[in-house]
Amino acid sequence: MVDPGVMAPEDRELRALLGDARTIAVVGLSSKLGRPSLSVAAYLKRHGYRIVPVNPNETEVLGEHAYAALSDIPPDVHVDVVDVFRRAEETAEVARDAVAIGAKVLWLQEGIYNDEAYRIASDAGLEVIMGVCIRQTISRLDTAEDTGV
Repeated sequence: MVDPGVMAPEDRELRALLGDARTIAVVGLSSKLGRPSLSVAAYLKRHGYRIVPVNPNETEVLGEHAYAALSDIPPDVHVDVVDVFRRAEETAEVARDAVAIGAKVLWLQEGIYNDEAYRIASDAGLEVIMGVCIRQTISRLDTAEDTGV
């Protein structure tokens, strides 16, 4: 079983992954104010990432067309990172879909861990990050870079 602690590469690799990423599909993105997914996606958008909302209960979030599933995203939209705000037990299917659409990174948000999702994604060559908030990571890396750490 994957240790339910922070599972992330070293900062140098995180900087490279996030620096190369342009498009982030946010699975479970909600338009409801106060939801962590909304504040994280808004932060990502403000920091220059293209956001692709994935939620069958939404039609548009943050001015972006929402898709019911990762598999519904048009093939001409290349998703680099799949950021997941779903229950741990639902992440194995998300991992399969992330592999199918050619994503490079499967990112399970803070508090989300799943051994099967990890195996599916890592066996297909995706970088897997679990139990870490992408917004906090970007903020921390930006701060460390600004201070020369």
